[in-house]
Amino acid sequence: MIAHLQRASNTVGLLSYLYGPGERGDHVSPRLIAGEGHGAPIELLAEPGSLPYLAHALDAPVERLGTRVPAQPTWVCSVRSDPRQADLTDSQWAAVARRLVDVTGIAPEGDPDACRWIAVRNRPRQVHVVATIAREDGSLHNGYRDAFRLQSECHLLAAEPGHLPIAPQSTPRTQETRMPSPSITITAEPSGSVSAKGASDDLSATLLKHAGFQQIDDWYGRRHRLPTTTPTDDRAAIATHAAEMLRAARYGVDLDPTLDTTTAFTSANPLGPYAAGAELLRLTEQIRSAETGADLKQTLDHLLDPEHGALERIREALEAAGEQITDLDDEAFQLADRFGFAEDFVHSAMSELVDSDDELLRVGRAQQPSEQAQTRSRWLPQFRGAAVAASPAAAKAQVSASPDSRSTQPSAAGLPPRAPGPRL
Repeated sequence: MIAHLQRASNTVGLLSYLYGPGERGDHVSPRLIAGEGHGAPIELLAEPGSLPYLAHALDAPVERLGTRVPAQPTWVCSVRSDPRQADLTDSQWAAVARRLVDVTGIAPEGDPDACRWIAVRNRPRQVHVVATIAREDGSLHNGYRDAFRLQSECHLLAAEPGHLPIAPQSTPRTQETRMPSPSITITAEPSGSVSAKGASDDLSATLLKHAGFQQIDDWYGRRHRLPTTTPTDDRAAIATHAAEMLRAARYGVDLDPTLDTTTAFTSANPLGPYAAGAELLRLTEQIRSAETGADLKQTLDHLLDPEHGALERIREALEAAGEQITDLDDEAFQLADRFGFAEDFVHSAMSELVDSDDELLRVGRAQQPSEQAQTRSRWLPQFRGAAVAASPAAAKAQVSASPDSRSTQPSAAGLPPRAPGPRL
């Protein structure tokens, strides 16, 4: 069982997607299977025509936050079960959803001020848990460790005896039948010319001629050679291009290392074919050469930007790798799970670092005078008190307070997650 955690900025848009046909038209019979609306009739609102009202019911605690509303207040957890096991019923999936919102602190069991949440099922072997991170008492859910708690609970759920009934042994998929790949050798001859020998079919001949080779037919048979007028600098590029086309057509190609430009190590590309690694190496050098906090922030933005940064691209690549492994081989579920864990670790790293812009700008600057710090400490509790006072929990606390007691400031709201996840 794998859980994938994300954050969204538009609850009604997310619900429209979950209740819609899906990107690939694979959403089947979308339905609400569990949830808690703290008095809001979410069961009656969970219909395609009432989704704006359902989103408003979930967002009600968020709207009471005023200026403290986070950029992405919607918490989304997608959970998939092991395809080697039988699927769960709606009631079983509802129990799974309740355990996940409990272990993450979204909705701890028995907590009257928990976040509002729903569980929607629209595909086999999968459920989506949607919540808003504003609690009923005006505080915010702290999701710093959510990804780790979710994965740990998923492992416990999958390991519990009887949690998933054993499915019948699946019949191995028919192995793909492939014809033997013809072999072609591209070499640099002592005379300096470049020749291609081996397969003599029309397809390989067409590809070699397209790359720039000339065809020779004599009593030795069909073979190909670069024109003697080919500049020395172009020979390796043409040979490498020909090898790439032939390999794409499933030919076996033995390319002379002296003609392989993909393994050439130059000052412009110190890591050869690993262009992404070379770019990160260049970024590391820029980080080391930063002279001010502003310079450092500008360079780190290429790494930490939540939408276009290198960490987000790495997270997406790990997610795509896990999904592709599952698509290619249902039996490689554990390997896909490992890639899912790696993706969650990267997401947690982003959560730890993404809000560091202001701190980076202060790097190297003198500390603020103590008078400014004292002024800020005087108005900060008042701001927090005003935010909490607008919540129903604060109103109840005022009513229950004794008449002769001195008014006290409400407790500080819970800290929001350090960083938003990828947008849906």
